Amino acid sequence: MTARAAASEPARGRDRISIVGVGVSTLLALLVWLPAPWTDRLQSAWFDACQLLAPRQVSTLPVTVVEIDQKSLVALGQWPWPRTRLARLVTAIARADAAAIGINILMPEGDALSPERLLAEAKPPDGSVAEALRSLLTNDAVLAGALASTPTVLVLAGANEPTGMPLRAAPVTVQAKAPDPAGLMLPSHAGALISIDELNRQASGWGLISVDTTRGIVRRLPLVASIQGTLVPTLAVEMLRVASRAPMVRLAASGRSVTSVSVGDLQIRTEADAAVRPYFSRHRADRFVSAVDVLDGRVDPALLRRQLVLIGSTAIGLEEIHDTPIGDRMSGSEIQAQLLENLIDGTALRRPAWATGAEALFVLLAGTLLAWMLPRRSPRRVGTLMAVLVVAPLLCAYAVFRTRGLLLDAATPVVSLLLLFGVLLMLALTESIRQRRSLEGVVQEQREQSARIAGELEAAQRIQSASLPRADLLKGDDRVDLHAALTPAREVGGDLYDFFKLDGDRLFLLIGDVAGKGLSASIFMAVSKALYKGAMLRAPHADIGEIMTAANAEVSRDNAEMLFVTMFAAILDLQSGELSYCNAGHDNPYRLRPGAPRPGRIVDGDGPPLCAMPDFDYRSAHCRLAPGEVLCLMTDGVAEAQDPAGALYGHERVERLMIGALQGGASAHALVETLQADVLAFEDGTEPNDDLTILALCWNGPKR
Repeated sequence: MTARAAASEPARGRDRISIVGVGVSTLLALLVWLPAPWTDRLQSAWFDACQLLAPRQVSTLPVTVVEIDQKSLVALGQWPWPRTRLARLVTAIARADAAAIGINILMPEGDALSPERLLAEAKPPDGSVAEALRSLLTNDAVLAGALASTPTVLVLAGANEPTGMPLRAAPVTVQAKAPDPAGLMLPSHAGALISIDELNRQASGWGLISVDTTRGIVRRLPLVASIQGTLVPTLAVEMLRVASRAPMVRLAASGRSVTSVSVGDLQIRTEADAAVRPYFSRHRADRFVSAVDVLDGRVDPALLRRQLVLIGSTAIGLEEIHDTPIGDRMSGSEIQAQLLENLIDGTALRRPAWATGAEALFVLLAGTLLAWMLPRRSPRRVGTLMAVLVVAPLLCAYAVFRTRGLLLDAATPVVSLLLLFGVLLMLALTESIRQRRSLEGVVQEQREQSARIAGELEAAQRIQSASLPRADLLKGDDRVDLHAALTPAREVGGDLYDFFKLDGDRLFLLIGDVAGKGLSASIFMAVSKALYKGAMLRAPHADIGEIMTAANAEVSRDNAEMLFVTMFAAILDLQSGELSYCNAGHDNPYRLRPGAPRPGRIVDGDGPPLCAMPDFDYRSAHCRLAPGEVLCLMTDGVAEAQDPAGALYGHERVERLMIGALQGGASAHALVETLQADVLAFEDGTEPNDDLTILALCWNGPKR
């Protein structure tokens, strides 16, 4: 894979992750929108958690439960009691002016303790005793009489098969555009288990007590159900009807969905199957009174006056126990009491019809945002986004639950986003591994290319070093002491220097600096040096200005990159010290005369850099060196060197160092080494701005 292809691969990888992420979020949104067992479990767990964290706070207690508890059984005997005692209990409650009495006890058979039953089983020999027993009312008749004179509601339970028992129910009217009770989304039963008809005829109402639990927990309770096609209200609704003296229960529907159930002036919004979700409070002992205390007159009548009273068993072994969302186990009578409180106070929880669509839309939008951000943003930002997407739904749903009593599912969207996040992380890891392997190949290829380039640069460096004149060229000639050093800014540089003898008494020397550094400057330097040296060797006795003019024309001829080079060239007569020179835009060389207080500089014989003006006519200049005088030439890499703070080395520092060299009588070699070391120390490891070249020549005088 090429470097360009490798550079574009991460973008394609990010797009792949985003596309897959959007697809997964769409699938998860569809699963949230469509009912499924796993979403129902998560919803139930979240809704239960809300109630557990904040159970309903009870402000009033409109319902009193008269419980047939363990205390009552100990005082009055085991269950079942004679129905005459139950009649006394009903009468005692009615005397306290209860609004309605719900008897949460099924009585599908006649009382086994009734006198006629005892007579049939005992068969007493004394006829007068038998006649006396026959003259007594049956227990069922006594209870029926009590029911007839009080606002009582008997219960019935749904059955999976027809029971053949006569069904009695209050009228339920359906208000809809196309009322069809058989088509409504109501819970239905094939039959019903009811109390004997002698009792049912005398009751004021009849309420269903069947409860469907969700995995053993009571979360929803129907207000109306269908038994063999007959609409029957539940116990709580029927007690409200009897207490308000309403003739019927009204049911409003839209299509097959029930929207509300009304009793008198009370309208109760329901879910599509006419069910409500009770908001449970903690168990309260003041909701209950003992049946034996009512019979013995030990109960304050105010606890029963205008109250909805439920009679039910709570004794050990007799009560029907159900689990609730708040974790408390409650009897059926207490659950009915809490349902009545919810209906009266309007505190029942609601699951809005739009909730499922809103939750699915949230999963889709949040998942799309997450799928776009995860492969494109830093882990910290993605982690922050994920935390917001997890915490915000939980807080919002809980706030809506507390303030509005609405149930919004936060658990399912959060779990869906966590699943999506896991998928995206897996995709990102897979993509990272794939890209890493791809990049490893690119890196290996680049390493090979770098190795080849490094080898070529090393070879170029060797060639450049080999092209410099050898230090032993002037060995044995004590008339001159010459030393030079070149330090490229990179592997190879654009500086140049050269020196060689034209004949036994004349020394040619050259220093130059190509504009720029690196390989291109090195190549141009080599060409410039070769052309200049060739021009010099072809005309060794020509004027140095003419040589510079000829070299300028040659170098300018093939200069497509428009480079230029500064150059200083000179010819030294080793016998007389006569120096002929020409300066093409280079730094003026320094002259260090023995005994002088400070160095001087050559300022004449100058012209523009080579290639700046191809037709320029350069002129030479002349001076005479004194015995022991040092000529020092350098490129601008010395004065323009920078320290880590960006300060320049400068010409003043060069001159101060040379003054020290003058006073110490330093040789050409010592001068070059000292100046080079000081520049490197000044740079202190920073990358050089330019190549560094220094050449020093000391004329010692003619041969003796």
